[in-house]
Amino acid sequence: MKFCYPLIIVFSLTVSCINGEGDNRLLDTELEAKIVQQQDYALNEIKKADPSQRRIFPRTLEEDGSIVRVSKRDWTSGFYPGILWLMYDLTKNEKWASEARVYTELLESEQFNDSNHDIGFKMMSSFGQGYRLTGDERYREILIQSARTLISRFNENVGCIRSWDHHEDKWDYPVIIDNMVNLELLFWASKETGDPVYANIAVEHAKTTMENHFRSDYSTYHVVSYDTVTGEAVKKQTRQGAFDESCWARGQAWGLYGYTMAYRETKLSEFLNQAENIANYILNIEKLPEDYVPYWDFSLSDKPSEPRDVSAAAIIASALYELNKYSKENKEKYVQIADNIMASLKSAKYFNNTGTNGGFLLRHSTGSKPVNSEIDVPLIYADYYYLEALLRKNQIQSNYLLTAN
Repeated sequence: MKFCYPLIIVFSLTVSCINGEGDNRLLDTELEAKIVQQQDYALNEIKKADPSQRRIFPRTLEEDGSIVRVSKRDWTSGFYPGILWLMYDLTKNEKWASEARVYTELLESEQFNDSNHDIGFKMMSSFGQGYRLTGDERYREILIQSARTLISRFNENVGCIRSWDHHEDKWDYPVIIDNMVNLELLFWASKETGDPVYANIAVEHAKTTMENHFRSDYSTYHVVSYDTVTGEAVKKQTRQGAFDESCWARGQAWGLYGYTMAYRETKLSEFLNQAENIANYILNIEKLPEDYVPYWDFSLSDKPSEPRDVSAAAIIASALYELNKYSKENKEKYVQIADNIMASLKSAKYFNNTGTNGGFLLRHSTGSKPVNSEIDVPLIYADYYYLEALLRKNQIQSNYLLTAN
């Protein structure tokens, strides 16, 4: 490792900063009822798949309205178990916990999957939420092994965890901005085990990414490729943005979410400053449309003809609700923008009618526009971060009411 950073951790029992204790029922009871009804419908649709089959986890919809299912190795496979855990957190109905265990435990072998960085996404949304809510010791051990697997992809010369092993003809050592979110698994592992190695790697990765992934206006590149001998960033490009110098909306959202989380776990002021600068780029009056749901890339010139990305909006809202807790000057602004996003997402334009669209909550997300994949469709991770954002919003509102009283 190039540098050894001290382990600076805020000890807490949270995953994604949601309080697992007490009553998390939404103050908006009408919306909660709609969510429960749609998730009941989703569960019935998803359970039509044979659990013995390889592809069982919902990801999106086909053009004919049928559910696109993926295997446990897909980067999105943890989000449906995570949704079930969040439904349990929301309702305290044991039905959701029971179903969450079924789908979570189908991912158990992924703790050893070292083929990419996505183990953080998969395991924290599933086993991480499950451990937060149940304290299941077996989940804890699976998560610790998952963290061991993730740090096996760390290169000391580069100072980052490698994201992909594919496209070796194009990138020697690719690191994508999405990888910031996977670091939460490492911070968690250091808290649980008392071993600083996981958090030290996470901090070094975050600092290296901060140095090389961001432009002067705090917009982010999608992919940075490094020389593994010198550690130099040799290419700055995109795979999912409109062009290499553009700012892919969900990538910017991952950056905001990741640095907000990194500040929560370390209390390093440079991470808070980075999160606020990333937020300021997003909230610039030219960056968000009137309904606060971004187009798939912030740098597009002819935006009205382009699809939106509800998944980016949900991630941004969730991150802003958390950033509100740490900001000194922009607390109210972050909550207001997040509230505006959430108001749009629950509107008829974006929220699916009950009993439609395979049970997905939201429509109008964009997966990867450059390769014409998953354009203007529901996406499972949009629903996951939407529910997380709702729980965070509810927590802020409940705390406000308690203070006011």
